[in-house]
This record gives sequence, structure tokens and C-alpha cells, in this order.
Amino acid sequence: MDPKLLEILVCPLCKGPLVWRKEASELVCKGDRLAYPVKDDIPVMLEDEARELRPDEEP
Repeated sequence: MDPKLLEILVCPLCKGPLVWRKEASELVCKGDRLAYPVKDDIPVMLEDEARELRPDEEP
């Protein structure tokens, strides 16, 4: 993931910061507990495509 892109991307719902999870290839919003997939190096920032983090999953 390009570090410059990470600086400007925010959660589409709360406008909060995102954390890059390289091993899962997803961007995580800690506030909303949502993980947005990154497919072919392109972040898919759609609420319908995001998955909710499990209760036992660290945001």
C-alpha cells in the first residue's frame, strides 16, 4: 500500500483514520470496527463491501 495514499484515505462513514493490515490486505477503521478490502492494490471504500470485525478481533 502506498504510504502517501494511506495519508489521505479516511473511513467513508466517520471520516476517521484507517490502519493498513498487510497480512489481510484490508484497511481497518477502529472507530466503526469495519475492514475495507484492498483488491489488486485498489482500496474498495464501499460500506457494502466492508466486513464487520469480530468481537474478539483486535481493530
